[in-house]
Amino acid sequence: MARLIARLTILAATLLAGLAPAAAGGFEMLPVASVTIYPGDLISEALLSEARFAPGTSAAYPVAVTAEELAGKVARRTLLPGKLIARNAVAEPQLVQKGTIVTAIYQDAELVITASVLALQSGALTETIQVRNIDSGKVIVGTVQADGSVRVGG
Repeated sequence: MARLIARLTILAATLLAGLAPAAAGGFEMLPVASVTIYPGDLISEALLSEARFAPGTSAAYPVAVTAEELAGKVARRTLLPGKLIARNAVAEPQLVQKGTIVTAIYQDAELVITASVLALQSGALTETIQVRNIDSGKVIVGTVQADGSVRVGG
């Protein structure tokens, strides 16, 4: 019986020693939503807080590690308060919406041609999307620019 008690004491001490670093501040602070954030909502730092997680959590899971990494992005699915935020749960905001009229810009040296086009796809910054020239009906491919226009050709 004495051996059993000694083994249990050693086992308990070993387990507590393994937990000691976490209790002594060896935890990892990661961003979480401070309120429920719904799909399509723009994420700001005001909607985020930090929570404690076990050491190595960010290395083991594909989650956001800083609030700056999330700020300015859009939620792709519901983000619950206090829960880790997966990197694939957020996306860059769509600068061009499918079905809207945007400006297509073709530039070659000093020649600049602009046209009104219909966006056939939504797109975020630097994404390649299809648009249709309103006048000719021709479908062309272009890259979404920061101002919401689409750069084509050249």
